[in-house]
Amino acid sequence: MSADTQPVAIVTGASSGIGKATARAFAAAGYRTVLAARSQDKLKSLALEIEDAGGEALVVPTDVGDWQQVENLVAQTVKKYGHIDVLVNNAGLGRLKWLDDLDPLKDIATQVNVNLLGLIWTTRAVLPHMIKRKQGQIISMGSLSSFVATPSYSIYAATKFGVRGFSDALRREVSVYNIKVSVLYPGGVETEFADHAGIQRKTGFTTPSALLLSADDVARATLGLARRPRRNLVIPRLFYLSFWASYFFPGIVDWVMERFYTRRERLS
Repeated sequence: MSADTQPVAIVTGASSGIGKATARAFAAAGYRTVLAARSQDKLKSLALEIEDAGGEALVVPTDVGDWQQVENLVAQTVKKYGHIDVLVNNAGLGRLKWLDDLDPLKDIATQVNVNLLGLIWTTRAVLPHMIKRKQGQIISMGSLSSFVATPSYSIYAATKFGVRGFSDALRREVSVYNIKVSVLYPGGVETEFADHAGIQRKTGFTTPSALLLSADDVARATLGLARRPRRNLVIPRLFYLSFWASYFFPGIVDWVMERFYTRRERLS
């Protein structure tokens, strides 16, 4: 494969967790990977790892919540490689507390700015280049919270519902240019996410270990979407049951969550 035909993938949030694993997976599959996140040191370390394994990586420190930095990310990618084949919108964070406990700026605005606005901005920045070539793929990281909004996830769920709506509309806008739009909806993932989310649960409820995904599991699924584009993919597939339960029996889901979670957490 010549350098001109070797595909190029931008991965946001590449400094840790799912993003780091995804960048490794794409690099191992022959993609030239563009590593975007706020931590330059972590990105440089990952780039060295990829290059030592025979891959190629470009480090572009980026806060996706800053439009000028997003523009720079895309400009640096096009300058270096001439085109963009895949954008993996992975950057995101969670502050999982009751709405009345969330700080309006540090918790609420930051989640919306990174999880939704940053994703939209990054997609907007790459889109003209893909339209010009009449090819490309946008893969965005959703969540089970994109379908089932659970207590203490109010803002996080709002951003992930937004990702789903945005992606559905975008798919219908750009399909005429042969641009594919996919969303991956993972359940619980064993990453640093929970360490920064501020989760404090009296009940100790969490994703059962048998259903807990690793970052590598999600990375493989993301690469699979690049190889075989699909509109949506939920992993593990068992979680499709949660979506259908919430869709067809919302009253029952409300009762279960209130009776077995919210009441115990808030009133005990």
